[in-house]
Amino acid sequence: MIYNLNRKTKVRIAIIAITTALIPIGITFFELITTEKESVVFLENYPTPISTLVLLYYILLIILGAAWFITQIISLFKLKNEKAKAELQHLKSQVNPHFFFNTLNNLYGLVGKDVQKAQKLILKLSELMRYSIYQGEREFVNLSEEVDYLTNYIELHRMRYRKEIDVQFEIDMDEDHKIMPLLFIILLENAFKHGIENLPTDAYIHLSIQSQNNEVFFEIENNFDTLQEKRDQGIGLKNLKRRLELMYPHNHTLTLSTEKNVYSAQLTLQL
Repeated sequence: MIYNLNRKTKVRIAIIAITTALIPIGITFFELITTEKESVVFLENYPTPISTLVLLYYILLIILGAAWFITQIISLFKLKNEKAKAELQHLKSQVNPHFFFNTLNNLYGLVGKDVQKAQKLILKLSELMRYSIYQGEREFVNLSEEVDYLTNYIELHRMRYRKEIDVQFEIDMDEDHKIMPLLFIILLENAFKHGIENLPTDAYIHLSIQSQNNEVFFEIENNFDTLQEKRDQGIGLKNLKRRLELMYPHNHTLTLSTEKNVYSAQLTLQL
């Protein structure tokens, strides 16, 4: 096929096709200039068989040209989709590195002090990494799987900290919808990173998830230290926003707000 040929061959074929298509115009202008006719009918005095062959040739040329144009349009759309998929995979691969690094550092300190706790952390961490690697590569997962992942993430943090942490997770699912994996974890990770990690006491994270009528609503709120906190649009939030644009264009809303020492985020997905 033409679209599988190399570039030079494509250019040559295109030149031949364009030149051939211009022949009728050239003949018409030639006859107008060299004769005294005010108008010229293409193939006017040619034998019927020749006229028929020429017309069939040009019809075939038009069909081939239209087919080539359509294949180029399809190729462009495929290329665009492939680029979007590649970008999504790259964005997914960036999720959670900060958390995993912190947990590994904690494990290093625990190995010599509390072997049993270190073993439990390793098992829990392996579950989270397995989900991130294998389920994270899928286009969609069940919402219940994502909820389990968030729950395991919270439990691992409870094991990490020596202080009491107030984390409340409300779940209200009427339907187990299919959603893109690793969406909510970025907002939960930020709540731990910017809130509980910097507050010695009275730190909290309250999150909830609701699923009904082809809509998923996720909300999270945490307090933070106003003296230490200088929150900006980090890599995680930029990652999340771009993934939402690619996967849920015009079908999502993300609202981020800060009031005094409380940060909140709401994410709605229309499925």
